Amino acid sequence: MATETASPAIGLRSERGPILASLMLATGLIALDSTIIATAVLTITDTLGGFALFPWLFSIYLLAQAVTVPIYGKLADMVGRKPVILVGIAVFALGSLLCGLATSMVGLIVFRAIQGIGAGAIQPMTMVIAGDLYTLTERAKVQGYLAGVWASSAVLGPLLGGVFADYLSWRWIFLINLPLCAVAAWMLVRHFSESAPRRAQRIDYLGAVLLTLGAGGLILGLLEGGQAWAWTSPVSLALFTGSVVVLGLFTMVERRATNPILPLWIFTRRVVIASSTVSLLIGAVVLGLTSYVPTFAQGVLGTGALVAGLTVGALTLGWPLAASNAGRLYLRWGFRVTAVVGSILVMLGCATTLLIGEQSSTAQIALSCFLIGAGMGLVATPTLIAAQASAEWQERGVVTSANMFARSLGSAVGVAVFGAVVNAGIRDPDHPAPTELAHGIHLVFVAMLVMAVVMLVAAVTMPGRTKSA
Repeated sequence: MATETASPAIGLRSERGPILASLMLATGLIALDSTIIATAVLTITDTLGGFALFPWLFSIYLLAQAVTVPIYGKLADMVGRKPVILVGIAVFALGSLLCGLATSMVGLIVFRAIQGIGAGAIQPMTMVIAGDLYTLTERAKVQGYLAGVWASSAVLGPLLGGVFADYLSWRWIFLINLPLCAVAAWMLVRHFSESAPRRAQRIDYLGAVLLTLGAGGLILGLLEGGQAWAWTSPVSLALFTGSVVVLGLFTMVERRATNPILPLWIFTRRVVIASSTVSLLIGAVVLGLTSYVPTFAQGVLGTGALVAGLTVGALTLGWPLAASNAGRLYLRWGFRVTAVVGSILVMLGCATTLLIGEQSSTAQIALSCFLIGAGMGLVATPTLIAAQASAEWQERGVVTSANMFARSLGSAVGVAVFGAVVNAGIRDPDHPAPTELAHGIHLVFVAMLVMAVVMLVAAVTMPGRTKSA
């Protein structure tokens, strides 16, 4: 049945239930593929070889996804959300098919990049379409569903990857995406009607190329620095220096562009800056939890992979529970107060991780993860919705993409900072001693607490309320 929508660009024939189901399915797919190969690496390299190259399977996916998000956001504001997300699903499905048929590690890495390019369209579009379809009152619960699907899928990914690798074939990790992509696309084609105000506009090709090169070089340097090459190596210096120069050129081009791919006005709006800062820190803290809590549980406490996964899985319980109820809070108290409460919970949760030691139980760690997740649900959703609510329809794609790009950048920063912190105190990276590992991860928890404090400061700068979208 047709439902009244929050945006005049959404046709009255759109049916919100099936559309939301397709958005949740698409969100789950790209989240799963960010982690699902973690437990299948050895099986993959037994078939294809190239063990030394396997970290690129993770990095290239994140890199391709991150650098394309701002471009897709601008295109969605120009031509509408529906064509952009359908193209994203098609590219993601193509990449999945090619990954499933790969015959070499280099080929698999290239095909993972294609997957990432598709995911770069899907990730922001699910949030933008939800922002268009639902009113401000309804949006928190819907965004909570999407956040819960994202978090649950990312944590369940390694478990499912292990099942496929052990009982079927690692190729099904990718091939299973094909029918699911088809279902998601079919539901959008059938139920999503959009009457976007299309205008003849010149595409900022030069800006898109410079943004891709500059942001790509920066994120690549953060992801691989200290791992594939030393921080002080010529490669790192060239990447960071070149990225700064290219991004400087990008800024100059955008100032003069008639229709810039990333309008510089987003850096002048307080709500967008604050929400993007919060998003960046969320990306870093979540990366720290999902990467190092399982490592601590296995390497220090001696648990199995399943128990370690369930421990950090408590994060995925607290997040959607809080996010689905955040609407009641920000409608009563405003965005700033809700985000501040959430940031305080994140800060308290991070503080409790400092009490985790070699004698701690997995229940204690899970409780810390749950508390952080609950805080994330109260800060991530309201800050994103506040940014969306401050923008007109033709700006919402760019605003949402800025938030999503910041989160990807935060994940890359987290990889760099936390990896350097842990590795600094380990004498034998291939066989770290439990005591060394415990000390290194304790420092990661300290860094997470510092980031949570900065998140609180950013939340304080949020506006109390914005105009309803």
